[in-house]
Amino acid sequence: MKLSAVRPITVLVTRELGIAALLLLGVSFVVFVILYLSPGNPFATLVTRIETAADPGAAAAAPATWYGQYFTWLKNLFKGNLGNSIRTGLPVLQEVVRVGINTLYLTIGSLLVTLLIAVPIAVFSARRGMTPTSWSMTVFTYVVSALPVFWLGYIVIYISIHRFGLFPLAFGSSAGPWNWFYFLLPVLVLGISNGTISEVVRYLREEMKRVFAEEYIVTARAKGASVWKHSFKEGFLIPITEIIAAKIPFILGGAVVVEQVFNWPGMGRMAWQAAQDRDYPLIMGITLVAAIIVRMGSLMQRVVHIIVNPRASKE
Repeated sequence: MKLSAVRPITVLVTRELGIAALLLLGVSFVVFVILYLSPGNPFATLVTRIETAADPGAAAAAPATWYGQYFTWLKNLFKGNLGNSIRTGLPVLQEVVRVGINTLYLTIGSLLVTLLIAVPIAVFSARRGMTPTSWSMTVFTYVVSALPVFWLGYIVIYISIHRFGLFPLAFGSSAGPWNWFYFLLPVLVLGISNGTISEVVRYLREEMKRVFAEEYIVTARAKGASVWKHSFKEGFLIPITEIIAAKIPFILGGAVVVEQVFNWPGMGRMAWQAAQDRDYPLIMGITLVAAIIVRMGSLMQRVVHIIVNPRASKE
């Protein structure tokens, strides 16, 4: 890659990382205040517990004001310490990383399922127009996008267990040669019913139709050149990264439900359990990691845009 192409990306990444740092600071502040205002003032107990663990004589010196407690938590955050889980006593960072990998498997796999269904339908509809076949496929995407994720999850579990006996009841339980089925079914359920398929089809189809109508594409078609090759970056790559970045929060939200339904040990299920247990340090850690994932998706979209069109970095 040429130096002239690397410089805009470097500037963009630096700027986006600065924005991400401010965003995470704002998210942590808002979530901290919300949790502080919850009944029982759990953060006062938490900060006292952290200070006592480090120094038994520090309990009396623990800050009493909410902003003092927040800055104490923030100071520990800069040291790489997100505190300990109130329920398990284990470091929050260790707990979140352990289950975060499972959530990444689930969300990335479901995103691939969504794209495998939506992209062919969008490309076919953009190339052929609104034929009876493309109309039927579009209606299909709207129907599956309207299916509640929890309903589809329970239906899949019922069919798998009661009809075929192929589904384990808990993560890590023995399922013989069908052990891979446990991983596949939650991915399929989230990929189909996360409400994203119809939006990917609609957005990608409209962008591709717009690009196909551009003069340089019409000229390439008239010369017998590959239309797909000329339209790939603007008609497919940019729109698909934009819609993926926009839908990451919705996929993470759907993952919370899927993990609960399928007993999948991920961040969503841990967040649900932490809310039940009032494990606020764990909630803070999960919130920050989720915000980082969402921001990384936005950064990916911006980097792809700059690679395709370096002049966009001046905007």
